[in-house]
Amino acid sequence: MPVSLATAPRKEPRLLTAEEFLDWLQPGVHADLIQGETVMHSPVNLRHADLLNFVDRLLAGYIEARKLGRLYREVVAVRLGPRQVFLPDLAFFTNEQVARLAATHAPFAPTLVVEALSPRAAHLDSGPKFAAYEAHGVEEYWILDPEHLAHQFYRRQGELLVPFAEDDAPVIRSQTVKGFWLKRAWLTPHKLPAVRPCLAELGIG
Repeated sequence: MPVSLATAPRKEPRLLTAEEFLDWLQPGVHADLIQGETVMHSPVNLRHADLLNFVDRLLAGYIEARKLGRLYREVVAVRLGPRQVFLPDLAFFTNEQVARLAATHAPFAPTLVVEALSPRAAHLDSGPKFAAYEAHGVEEYWILDPEHLAHQFYRRQGELLVPFAEDDAPVIRSQTVKGFWLKRAWLTPHKLPAVRPCLAELGIG
Protein backbone atom coordinates (compact mmCIF):
# COMPACT_ATOMS: atom_id res chain seq x y z
CA MET A 1 0.00 0.00 0.00
CA PRO A 2 1.55 3.34 -1.01
CA VAL A 3 2.45 5.66 1.80
CA SER A 4 1.59 9.35 1.52
CA LEU A 5 4.47 11.54 2.60
CA ALA A 6 3.54 14.94 3.97
CA THR A 7 5.65 17.76 2.60
CA ALA A 8 6.40 20.87 4.58
CA PRO A 9 4.81 23.99 3.15
CA ARG A 10 7.22 26.15 1.16
CA LYS A 11 8.38 29.04 3.29
CA GLU A 12 8.02 32.34 1.50
CA PRO A 13 10.81 34.87 2.05
CA ARG A 14 9.90 37.61 4.49
CA LEU A 15 9.54 41.00 2.88
CA LEU A 16 11.79 43.70 4.29
CA THR A 17 10.83 47.25 5.06
CA ALA A 18 12.95 50.10 3.75
CA GLU A 19 14.27 50.75 7.26
CA GLU A 20 15.28 47.10 7.75
CA PHE A 21 17.05 47.09 4.41
CA LEU A 22 18.91 50.33 5.18
CA ASP A 23 20.01 48.92 8.56
CA TRP A 24 21.30 45.80 6.77
CA LEU A 25 23.03 47.62 3.92
CA GLN A 26 26.77 48.07 4.39
CA PRO A 27 29.39 50.10 2.47
CA GLY A 28 30.54 48.15 -0.55
CA VAL A 29 27.32 46.11 -0.77
CA HIS A 30 25.40 46.82 -3.97
CA ALA A 31 21.78 45.77 -3.80
CA ASP A 32 18.25 47.08 -4.29
CA LEU A 33 15.10 46.50 -2.29
CA ILE A 34 12.36 45.90 -4.85
CA GLN A 35 8.85 45.43 -3.48
CA GLY A 36 10.35 44.19 -0.22
CA GLU A 37 12.79 41.69 -1.74
CA THR A 38 16.58 42.13 -1.74
CA VAL A 39 18.10 41.95 -5.21
CA MET A 40 21.91 41.85 -5.36
CA HIS A 41 23.69 43.62 -8.20
CA SER A 42 25.57 41.17 -10.40
CA PRO A 43 29.15 41.84 -11.62
CA VAL A 44 29.20 43.77 -14.89
CA ASN A 45 31.25 43.26 -18.04
CA LEU A 46 33.84 45.75 -19.27
CA ARG A 47 31.54 47.32 -21.88
CA HIS A 48 29.09 48.18 -19.11
CA ALA A 49 31.84 49.48 -16.81
CA ASP A 50 33.56 51.54 -19.52
CA LEU A 51 30.33 53.23 -20.65
CA LEU A 52 29.29 54.02 -17.10
CA ASN A 53 32.78 55.35 -16.27
CA PHE A 54 32.61 57.71 -19.25
CA VAL A 55 29.13 59.07 -18.47
CA ASP A 56 30.03 59.39 -14.79
CA ARG A 57 33.16 61.45 -15.49
CA LEU A 58 31.46 63.58 -18.15
CA LEU A 59 28.39 64.39 -16.06
CA ALA A 60 30.34 64.86 -12.84
CA GLY A 61 32.84 67.20 -14.52
CA TYR A 62 30.04 69.32 -15.97
CA ILE A 63 27.96 69.41 -12.78
CA GLU A 64 30.97 70.35 -10.66
CA ALA A 65 32.12 73.08 -13.05
CA ARG A 66 28.64 74.61 -13.24
CA LYS A 67 28.02 74.10 -9.48
CA LEU A 68 24.64 72.50 -10.16
CA GLY A 69 24.57 69.91 -7.36
CA ARG A 70 26.10 66.47 -6.85
CA LEU A 71 26.35 63.25 -8.81
CA TYR A 72 26.63 59.94 -6.93
CA ARG A 73 27.57 56.58 -8.39
CA GLU A 74 25.99 53.50 -6.82
CA VAL A 75 26.90 54.60 -3.31
CA VAL A 76 23.80 56.48 -2.12
CA ALA A 77 20.72 54.46 -1.22
CA VAL A 78 17.53 56.11 -2.43
CA ARG A 79 14.42 55.39 -0.34
CA LEU A 80 11.38 55.63 -2.59
CA GLY A 81 8.78 53.90 -0.46
CA PRO A 82 8.10 51.60 2.52
CA ARG A 83 9.57 48.61 0.62
CA GLN A 84 11.54 50.31 -2.16
CA VAL A 85 15.22 51.31 -1.85
CA PHE A 86 17.49 51.55 -4.90
CA LEU A 87 21.19 52.23 -5.46
CA PRO A 88 21.11 53.87 -8.92
CA ASP A 89 24.15 53.56 -11.17
CA LEU A 90 24.20 57.38 -11.31
CA ALA A 91 22.00 59.79 -9.36
CA PHE A 92 21.99 63.58 -9.74
CA PHE A 93 20.73 65.77 -6.90
CA THR A 94 20.31 69.51 -7.30
CA ASN A 95 21.80 71.90 -4.74
CA GLU A 96 18.39 72.25 -3.10
CA GLN A 97 18.09 68.48 -2.82
CA VAL A 98 21.64 68.05 -1.48
CA ALA A 99 20.69 70.23 1.48
CA ARG A 100 17.90 67.77 2.34
CA LEU A 101 19.85 64.51 2.10
CA ALA A 102 19.92 62.34 5.22
CA ALA A 103 23.23 61.25 6.71
CA THR A 104 22.98 57.70 5.37
CA HIS A 105 20.60 57.83 2.40
CA ALA A 106 18.39 59.95 0.17
CA PRO A 107 14.82 59.98 1.53
CA PHE A 108 13.47 61.16 -1.85
CA ALA A 109 14.04 60.58 -5.55
CA PRO A 110 16.99 62.13 -7.43
CA THR A 111 16.28 64.61 -10.20
CA LEU A 112 18.11 62.49 -12.79
CA VAL A 113 18.79 58.76 -12.71
CA VAL A 114 21.05 56.86 -15.10
CA GLU A 115 20.96 53.05 -15.20
CA ALA A 116 23.15 50.92 -17.48
CA LEU A 117 21.58 47.63 -18.50
CA SER A 118 23.13 44.28 -17.67
CA PRO A 119 21.71 41.03 -19.11
CA ARG A 120 20.54 39.68 -15.76
CA ALA A 121 18.90 42.89 -14.54
CA ALA A 122 17.64 44.62 -17.69
CA HIS A 123 14.03 43.65 -16.92
CA LEU A 124 14.27 45.42 -13.56
CA ASP A 125 15.60 48.73 -14.91
CA SER A 126 12.90 48.91 -17.58
CA GLY A 127 10.15 47.35 -15.45
CA PRO A 128 9.61 47.71 -11.67
CA LYS A 129 12.43 50.22 -11.17
CA PHE A 130 11.17 52.37 -14.06
CA ALA A 131 7.68 52.32 -12.53
CA ALA A 132 9.01 53.27 -9.09
CA TYR A 133 11.15 56.12 -10.44
CA GLU A 134 8.13 57.37 -12.37
CA ALA A 135 5.78 57.14 -9.39
CA HIS A 136 8.15 58.90 -6.99
CA GLY A 137 9.08 61.99 -8.96
CA VAL A 138 12.28 61.34 -10.92
CA GLU A 139 12.36 64.11 -13.54
CA GLU A 140 14.64 62.42 -16.05
CA TYR A 141 15.65 58.78 -16.54
CA TRP A 142 18.31 57.43 -18.90
CA ILE A 143 18.60 53.71 -19.62
CA LEU A 144 21.93 52.98 -21.31
CA ASP A 145 22.38 49.78 -23.31
CA PRO A 146 26.08 48.83 -23.56
CA GLU A 147 25.41 45.72 -25.67
CA HIS A 148 22.91 46.82 -28.33
CA LEU A 149 23.25 50.64 -28.05
CA ALA A 150 19.46 50.92 -27.81
CA HIS A 151 19.75 53.77 -25.31
CA GLN A 152 16.49 55.21 -23.98
CA PHE A 153 15.93 58.70 -22.59
CA TYR A 154 12.84 59.72 -20.64
CA ARG A 155 11.69 62.94 -19.00
CA ARG A 156 8.68 63.81 -16.90
CA GLN A 157 5.49 64.91 -18.57
CA GLY A 158 2.85 65.31 -15.90
CA GLU A 159 2.73 62.03 -13.95
CA LEU A 160 4.58 60.00 -16.59
CA LEU A 161 8.12 59.54 -17.85
CA VAL A 162 7.97 59.75 -21.64
CA PRO A 163 10.66 59.35 -24.33
CA PHE A 164 12.23 62.65 -25.40
CA ALA A 165 14.85 61.54 -27.95
CA GLU A 166 14.28 59.60 -31.14
CA ASP A 167 16.36 56.47 -31.67
CA ASP A 168 18.42 58.25 -34.32
CA ALA A 169 18.69 61.63 -32.57
CA PRO A 170 22.40 62.56 -32.82
CA VAL A 171 22.33 64.84 -29.75
CA ILE A 172 20.63 64.24 -26.40
CA ARG A 173 19.83 67.41 -24.45
CA SER A 174 19.14 67.09 -20.75
CA GLN A 175 16.22 68.99 -19.29
CA THR A 176 17.36 68.63 -15.68
CA VAL A 177 21.11 69.31 -15.90
CA LYS A 178 21.01 72.86 -17.18
CA GLY A 179 22.89 73.31 -20.46
CA PHE A 180 24.15 69.72 -20.61
CA TRP A 181 24.01 67.67 -23.79
CA LEU A 182 25.88 64.74 -25.24
CA LYS A 183 26.27 63.10 -28.61
CA ARG A 184 24.79 59.65 -29.09
CA ALA A 185 28.02 58.69 -30.86
CA TRP A 186 29.87 59.23 -27.55
CA LEU A 187 27.90 56.33 -26.01
CA THR A 188 29.56 53.47 -27.93
CA PRO A 189 31.60 51.43 -25.44
CA HIS A 190 34.25 50.16 -27.87
CA LYS A 191 35.07 53.66 -29.15
CA LEU A 192 34.47 56.02 -26.26
CA PRO A 193 35.99 59.47 -26.71
CA ALA A 194 38.29 61.12 -24.19
CA VAL A 195 36.31 63.03 -21.56
CA ARG A 196 38.30 66.28 -21.65
CA PRO A 197 37.57 67.15 -25.32
CA CYS A 198 33.89 66.37 -24.74
CA LEU A 199 33.81 68.73 -21.78
CA ALA A 200 35.52 71.34 -23.93
CA GLU A 201 32.68 71.04 -26.46
CA LEU A 202 30.32 71.65 -23.56
CA GLY A 203 32.17 74.83 -22.69
CA ILE A 204 34.08 73.39 -19.72
CA GLY A 205 37.76 74.31 -20.03
